[in-house]
Amino acid sequence: MFFYINEKHNDFFDVIMYWASHKWFWLPFYLALAVFLVRFYKKVSIYVLLAIGVAITISDQIASSVIKQWVLRLRPSHEPALIQYIHLSKAGPGGMYGFVSSHAANTAALTIFLILILPPRYKLLKASIVSWALLVCYSRIYNGVHYPLDVIGGILVGIFSGYIIYLFTKRNIKKEY
Repeated sequence: MFFYINEKHNDFFDVIMYWASHKWFWLPFYLALAVFLVRFYKKVSIYVLLAIGVAITISDQIASSVIKQWVLRLRPSHEPALIQYIHLSKAGPGGMYGFVSSHAANTAALTIFLILILPPRYKLLKASIVSWALLVCYSRIYNGVHYPLDVIGGILVGIFSGYIIYLFTKRNIKKEY
């Protein structure tokens, strides 16, 4: 599956997938999302934004400081037997270890948390956020820095983190809608 996704590169998608994985590229998206949340939740928006920060921090620490350091599985981009067969983006090979994907964990934590706190009428926004998260996750494989199971593992870590933080904060972020 890794090679099937990674070998589908071309000049057009190489640029898109590079930027899809680049954290600073999404800054305007994050700012727009923060402005929306502040306007929507008003006084309790501080709880929402703090909860998002905690969910992402937890998912990132579980992925990077716990699981990656415990499993120590090389990224495909650092696997000597695979390097000659992998198409890497201009971002390079990434860190040494890849299981689980921090990008996938962090985007999944944000996505799950927002899906749970936003009212049902925001279906289009929720679908957009899910599409964004899937694009980021897919780009990690396309760019040659994660195996599919790295991404799936990261998504599971993110779902867990986002859901747990939602459970702890849902009383403080109720909104009449």
